[in-house]
Amino acid sequence: MARPSLDIGSVGIWYGGIDALPTPQAQEAAQLIEELGFGALWLGEAVGRDPFASAAVLASATERLVLATGIANIYARDPMTMAAGQKTLAEAFPERFLLGLGVSHGHLVAGVRKHDWSKPYSYMVEYLKRMDEALFMAVPPVNEPGRVLAALGPKMLELSATAANGAHPYFTTPDHTAVARSTMGPDALLAPEQMVVLSTDPAEARRIARAGMKIYLGLPNYYNNLARSGFDESDWSDGGSDRLVDAIVAWGTEEQIAARVAEHHAAGADHVCVQVLTDDRTRMPADEWRRLAPALLA
Repeated sequence: MARPSLDIGSVGIWYGGIDALPTPQAQEAAQLIEELGFGALWLGEAVGRDPFASAAVLASATERLVLATGIANIYARDPMTMAAGQKTLAEAFPERFLLGLGVSHGHLVAGVRKHDWSKPYSYMVEYLKRMDEALFMAVPPVNEPGRVLAALGPKMLELSATAANGAHPYFTTPDHTAVARSTMGPDALLAPEQMVVLSTDPAEARRIARAGMKIYLGLPNYYNNLARSGFDESDWSDGGSDRLVDAIVAWGTEEQIAARVAEHHAAGADHVCVQVLTDDRTRMPADEWRRLAPALLA
């Protein structure tokens, strides 16, 4: 399938900490991201705010910014409800909502939501078919809204190109971006996430990076994907080897971080979702966004 019609620009902001902000401050964050010129704000879904409601609240506070889900959990709502939410937002805010879908993780799906997570890929295949067949008897959006999949392995990447409009890989490297582009072909949207730390002190930067990476190092899908990229069990010890930390998290000056984002683009990314890591998740990283914008959007 072709890229979605909406324009998300070449760089966006992935902001997992937005749920720690009261709604007025979350709206201020979206306004700042738009003012700085980033093309999209990516919102996650775990055990916090509903991403569709949040997207509506944030879109109402901005004028041009695209709100994207990175990702909406397919086990959290049935296919008809997911399609209805997507089309409702796409009609209300034309060309300003991009639906990112994913199978999430076993501990969240089976452990927290009490759903069967035994065959996530097969479930996604059937889910997308049911979305396409779902009735929607309200005013539709002018253009068919696009969707991207959280994809790491070859099967999900292929599905991202054939049953969706592209992929949103998370916790990956530019090398994976090249693999994803080769697997999906030239037409699908490719929007990888990239963690960053604005610090030139190696020890400090890696300390912050390891804190941000900690939860992901225990999740099998990320482990398996990084193993395919040549990392092994030794890279998981002590919060991640320097080699792994430096591969996943870009740190240093604004220019060094911009160079990593450029590697993703050179490897085939259309859009890179930059996630700023700091010591305080409850603090909006406004200063870091301001510092990065000139380098990333030049």
